[in-house]
Amino acid sequence: MAAGKRLPPGSQWEHLDRDGDGIITDEEIAMEERMIELADMRSDMENEDKKQDAQRNMAWFALFGMLLYPFSVVLAIWLGLTQAGEILGDMAAVYFVSVAAIVAAFYGKEAITAQKKNSISASSSKKVIDDR
Repeated sequence: MAAGKRLPPGSQWEHLDRDGDGIITDEEIAMEERMIELADMRSDMENEDKKQDAQRNMAWFALFGMLLYPFSVVLAIWLGLTQAGEILGDMAAVYFVSVAAIVAAFYGKEAITAQKKNSISASSSKKVIDDR
């Protein structure tokens, strides 16, 4: 193993010297690299979580829209806005197909993701044998 690097006082690399002896060893550099990797992984997980939350909210918003759309037609007719009711009724077919595609894509993606996770965990499980 190579000797560690001795640091001059006030060096920009002092934060890598974990044990405070003024020498940066390979282990200390490896530890810093591992900490950077872990911070990057945490950031990726947080971003993925935010993305999933946004997609989930979009799917729920679309589902509520599908449920409330017929009420808007009825409400427009009840308020005496017959032309608005007719226009909303004419748009209904396109609206429902479009929203159903959004919801189906979301739940399809969730099913595929769940299936991948199950197949990965099943294939990576290890058998433990006690040789006592």
